[in-house]
Amino acid sequence: MLSILLSASKPLSVYELIDFAREKYQVNLQAMSAYRMLEFLEEEHLVHRLNVSNKYVACAHIHRDCEHGIPQFLICCKCDKIVEQTIHPSMITNLESNAEQEGFTVVSPQLEINCVCDQCAADVGK
Repeated sequence: MLSILLSASKPLSVYELIDFAREKYQVNLQAMSAYRMLEFLEEEHLVHRLNVSNKYVACAHIHRDCEHGIPQFLICCKCDKIVEQTIHPSMITNLESNAEQEGFTVVSPQLEINCVCDQCAADVGK
């Protein structure tokens, strides 16, 4: 699963991952097995689940010797290009404080921001 996500150019759903495994590796995975693998990879901070689209992406910090912070994802709504950034802890503290003032408790501070990448924006202008 991890190697598939590392080679993917966009976030993939569980069923896209299963199809890719069947086509590229001739491996037939059951959906429940794929979900278990992804759950393990999430717990190890190797992949992230995008809540809005219910797709998965490899962590951008796998190859870096740094601490995994709270991720922010910039997602192009045209081509699905995705960039992972780490949110500064003070921003999360601020968001949690604002949520508490409104009577909410933040469960997952991961941010997913829909954007248009420069390439797609340039293509629209042509």
